[in-house]
Amino acid sequence: MNSKLRLDCLINIQIEIAKKIKIKKIKKQPKLIAGIDVGINGNLLCGYIALLSFPNLEYIDGVYAIKKANFPYIPSFLTFREVPVIINAYKKLKKKPDLIFVDGQGITHPRSCGIAAHLGVVLNKPAIGCAKSYLFGDWGMPGKKRGDWTPIKYNHKKIGIVLRTRDNTKPVFVSPGNLINFEDCRKFILATTKFRIPEPIRYAHIRAKEIAAYYLSGKSVGRHEATKEAKCLK
Repeated sequence: MNSKLRLDCLINIQIEIAKKIKIKKIKKQPKLIAGIDVGINGNLLCGYIALLSFPNLEYIDGVYAIKKANFPYIPSFLTFREVPVIINAYKKLKKKPDLIFVDGQGITHPRSCGIAAHLGVVLNKPAIGCAKSYLFGDWGMPGKKRGDWTPIKYNHKKIGIVLRTRDNTKPVFVSPGNLINFEDCRKFILATTKFRIPEPIRYAHIRAKEIAAYYLSGKSVGRHEATKEAKCLK
């Protein structure tokens, strides 16, 4: 299969998944929130999931999986590179989250199917995409105060928000992935953010990067060590 035909096939998968996305108010107040990120070092991917309590934001658990990348980095196709290793990590969680935060896009995507949307549908969980950089849509810069936001639109339709999570700090790009609406996305991102990035994602980002580096150097990190070191990030 040539590369164009392969991408056409993946586009069709995204279109079908997008049809299953439900944007609506979250059903219940979450007690456990998972932050998901993937660390990359060369051709090695480390999917890490940090599980935190809500609203106290206490570290509950952390799991990870390691996998060699078998799909290149292509903007708007991140799902097909990173979701397999994330699913492998998710299966290791002893307790499942009520809400998922993903370092990436939700419906702010050319086909409304960023990595948070894909995961939200596959796992049938409320999911929020919180990205550090812009991918798609039209937007303006929000005010400089924490909580200020502007909409991201495409064809005059709201597909996300640009949210200031800290005074005078770069904003983040937030959008629903599945089973949650825009207002709840904004509320839960602000409720879990001490710095620029929500705490669940910040935990996952730090650990995914560190563990990927360990494995590339020929070392490994067991579940006990990963949990112990993650607790030290507070």
